Amino acid sequence: MTYIVTETCIDLKDKSCIEVCPVDCIHEIDEDRMVYIDPDECIDCGACVDPCPVDAIFAEEDVPTAQVAFVEINKLYFADKAAARQKVDEFKPPI
Repeated sequence: MTYIVTETCIDLKDKSCIEVCPVDCIHEIDEDRMVYIDPDECIDCGACVDPCPVDAIFAEEDVPTAQVAFVEINKLYFADKAAARQKVDEFKPPI
């Protein structure tokens, strides 16, 4: 299991989750529209969930049905950042 960042993080990137992560597994760079949790680094502690002001983070098995695409997007980001960014743009086109 890992934690997944979902749609409500897009274009917000509050970063409160990054500040509390004990293993620094939450990543983002300027061109990212959201943050991503590395499934290989995440220790499943859940420390990132409560600080998120938009309730964007869920345990993988608890991701809402309408947000399930973000399970793949989060994992894809660490294999192919451009492909993950494209999927985010397809899910929620940039303004």
